[in-house]
Amino acid sequence: MGTKREATARQLRLAAELRRLRDASALSAREAAALLSINSVQISQIEAGTTGVSEQRLRRLAAHYACTDKHLINALATMATDRTRGWWEEYRTHLPTSFLDLSELEHHATFRWDVDFLHVPGLLQVEDYARALFSRRVPELPEGDLNMRVRHRMQRRVILEGEQPTPYEALIHEAALRIRVGGRATSRAQLAHILEFSEEEHVTVRVIPFELEEFADVTAAMVYAGGAVPRLDTVVRDGPHGALFIDSEPQLGVFRTLFRRVEAVSLTPERSRDFIHQLAKEL
Repeated sequence: MGTKREATARQLRLAAELRRLRDASALSAREAAALLSINSVQISQIEAGTTGVSEQRLRRLAAHYACTDKHLINALATMATDRTRGWWEEYRTHLPTSFLDLSELEHHATFRWDVDFLHVPGLLQVEDYARALFSRRVPELPEGDLNMRVRHRMQRRVILEGEQPTPYEALIHEAALRIRVGGRATSRAQLAHILEFSEEEHVTVRVIPFELEEFADVTAAMVYAGGAVPRLDTVVRDGPHGALFIDSEPQLGVFRTLFRRVEAVSLTPERSRDFIHQLAKEL
């Protein structure tokens, strides 16, 4: 008998949004189930992400919940009917689930923002840089696992290189650019790669310089992925046991504000390119 596949972060997000809509309507799971002529266990399973929901049933639930946001309902219907099996599926059972969830999130994102302080953002890393980072992991990764993670990270760049690339903005602290990951040659190649990508129309790179005084708006790396509607945006942060996916509206509002504050004090894209050119010369 086959084992049921673990729900992805995208499926869990759909489930969470349906629960939020029901809570906002002040209906109990039993009451919502009665409106669909099903039992409350089925509602609980839908809201836990352990079972799917058809588009027809989703739209009926939204109507019963008095949700009038057509854009949100359409976006949720798309999530409910999505059967995409992307390139990341080849890594299932080989990499932690969070790696696959991040790839799926990036695939569907309408835009992407990164803020990094100690390392170059993953989407901008060259292979040798990524390999050097993963090789420093404690405990040390077996060679096969190391190669798998590096290959996965390189494939994630497809969202920046495809026919319809995702709009991308990276705010990178000077510290991340100066730290020599993998040695002088790798650092030089990494800076050149960032400069090359920064010339693309859909890519914006800004440097956060050391010279900023009293800078403490953000204290850790942040990934912000835009959803089909703002309510479906997602923030990803590193936690002690893996990636944390944050999606509550109040928290999303906080992270949007934080990003804009850091963006406002960062160097312009033109000055950032000059800055990175100078760093490369120093190597």
